[in-house]
Amino acid sequence: MPQEKAISEQRLIAGVDEAGRGSLAGPVIAAAVILDPDSDPITGLDDSKRLSPKHRRYVAELIFAHALAWAIGRAEASEVDRLNVLQASLLAMRRALSGLPLSPDWVRVDGDRLPMDVFGEAVVRGDALFPEIMAASILAKVMRDRELAMLDLLYPGYDFDRHKGYPTARHRLQLETKGSCSVHRVTFAPVVRIST
Repeated sequence: MPQEKAISEQRLIAGVDEAGRGSLAGPVIAAAVILDPDSDPITGLDDSKRLSPKHRRYVAELIFAHALAWAIGRAEASEVDRLNVLQASLLAMRRALSGLPLSPDWVRVDGDRLPMDVFGEAVVRGDALFPEIMAASILAKVMRDRELAMLDLLYPGYDFDRHKGYPTARHRLQLETKGSCSVHRVTFAPVVRIST
């Protein structure tokens, strides 16, 4: 759920990033974060891929507590299959931005494309450059990891809690022996191969 604090007079910049594009299962999760320009920087911000899971969770709690605003958006596996993963990722980003309780003056998105009708800039490797994108990267990854842990309980035997749906050797073996389940992306090649 979105959260907000007192509104600053300074320009509000929303950072946006997603997690789960390369996964074979589950949703793409995007986060939008507006950091408080009047507060001290949040300690530990970095590209989520450079942080351990434990440290990501710790920093995520700091973001929840101290960001001026944040929101989560998602695109389901079925939307990834219907739209393609790029368009589904951009949709999840738009949903995250629309969930913000504040309207940002500028948007910075990690990657090379902006979602449709978004005023801002796309920055390749932005999650290593801009604190607001780092924060979004961390929230997206932490929230998606939580969801895959829940899917692990709903679909036992796939080890979603371990590989988070990504095409590891173990996940590919599980697909070959068990077949796919309802949260797998049926248009992705490793899932297509077991169905043909």
